[in-house]
Amino acid sequence: MNIRFFTSESVTEGHPDKICDQISDAVLDSLLAQDPLSRVACETCVTTGMVLVMGEITSKGTLDLQHIVRKTLREIGYDRAKYGFDCDTCAVLNSIHTQSPDIALGVDRALEAKNCEMHDAFDIGAGDQGMVFGYACDETPECMPLPISMAHALAKRLAQVRKENILTYLRPDGKTQVTVEFDEQNHPVRVDTIVVSTQHDPDVTLEQIRADLVRTVIDPVIGENMRDENTKIFINPTGRFVVGGPQGDSGLTGRKIIVDTYGGYARHGGGAFSGKDPTKVDRSAAYAARYIAKNIVAAGAAKKCEVQIAYAIGVAHPVSVLIDTFGTGTVSEAALSAAVRKHVDLRPAAIIDRFALRRPIYRPLAAFGQMGREELDTPWERIDLSKVLREELQL
Repeated sequence: MNIRFFTSESVTEGHPDKICDQISDAVLDSLLAQDPLSRVACETCVTTGMVLVMGEITSKGTLDLQHIVRKTLREIGYDRAKYGFDCDTCAVLNSIHTQSPDIALGVDRALEAKNCEMHDAFDIGAGDQGMVFGYACDETPECMPLPISMAHALAKRLAQVRKENILTYLRPDGKTQVTVEFDEQNHPVRVDTIVVSTQHDPDVTLEQIRADLVRTVIDPVIGENMRDENTKIFINPTGRFVVGGPQGDSGLTGRKIIVDTYGGYARHGGGAFSGKDPTKVDRSAAYAARYIAKNIVAAGAAKKCEVQIAYAIGVAHPVSVLIDTFGTGTVSEAALSAAVRKHVDLRPAAIIDRFALRRPIYRPLAAFGQMGREELDTPWERIDLSKVLREELQL
C-alpha cells in the first residue's frame, strides 16, 4: 500500500519566538491605529530578563514601547518571576530608527507610475523583491491541511485550559505536533502520533500532567474517529519542562514561518509576516495568494491549489503568477490563471485596499497561525471570489 505520513507542529503564545511575533505585531497595530500609512519593519528578540525591539519605522504616531511590550507579555501570561520571565521587571531595549529613504523611494511611487505607465490610486511599489506562496485544500472546512489544523487546535486548547485555570499548574510555553496518515488516494484516514509539550510548575507529577492533558486537551480536540489503538501520544517526553519561555530559549521574530502558514504542506517564499506593514509583500501578497488558492478550492475548481506570486522592489505589478493544482483541477491551470488575473488586482496597493490592511488587525494573528483563521473574519479567508470564478469558468 502507498500510504504516507505527514507531520505539522504549532506553538503556544508563550513560546519565545511567538512572544517576539506578538510584540512586533503589537507595535505595528499601535502605529496603524494612529497613522494608517505607517511604514513598519519591527523585529523583536527576547532572552533571559530582556526584550530588544529593533527595526525601521516611519510614522506620524507615537510609540510607547515600554507599555506595549509589558502589556503584551502580561497578556501572554509572563507576569511573575517564578515563570522565569516577568513583564514588570524585564529590561526593554529600543533600537528603532526610520525607514531607509532608498526603500521609501520605490514604495512611495511605483516604477510604472514614474514611467507614466500607470495612472490610478494604486501606484505604490512593492516594499521588497521576493516570492510568496498561498495554499488551500479540501481536507478541512477552512480549506487548510489537516495536520496543521489539528496542531493549532491543540495549541489553542492548551492555552485555553491554562488561561481559564482548568489546569492551574500550566505555564505559558508549549508546543504541539500531529502526524496524520494518508491513504493511497491521499485522503487523511487517522492520526498516527500526537506530541504535546507544556511548561509546568515544578511540584506537579508527570503522571498527572499526562492524564490531565489527554482528558482536557487531546480528547476534546482529536476525536475517537481519527484515533485508534495504535495512535501514539507523547506528553512532555523529556519528563520535565519547568524552565521555559525566554529563560529556556532565546526568541526572535519570524522564526515560526511554517507554523504561521501551512505546517510545511506547501512551499514558502521565506519571508516572515509579523512586524511588517502591508506595503511589504511578504505579508500582503501572501494573504492574497491564500485568498486565491482558497477561492479556487471553494469554487470546486481543484481539490488542492498552490499559488506563487513574485515581485520586484519598487514595481507594482507582480513579475510572475503561478497556479498549481497538482493534477486535481477540473479546469486547466491556464484558465484559472486567466480568471484570477482578470478579477484580482495583485498590485500591493490594490491588495491593501481589497483587504483593508491598514488597520490594527495583526496582533491576534501572531499566534496560532495567520491562515485559516475564520474565527477572526480575516478578509483573505472569505470565499466571495468563488462565485465569480464558478461563473467565469462555467463550473
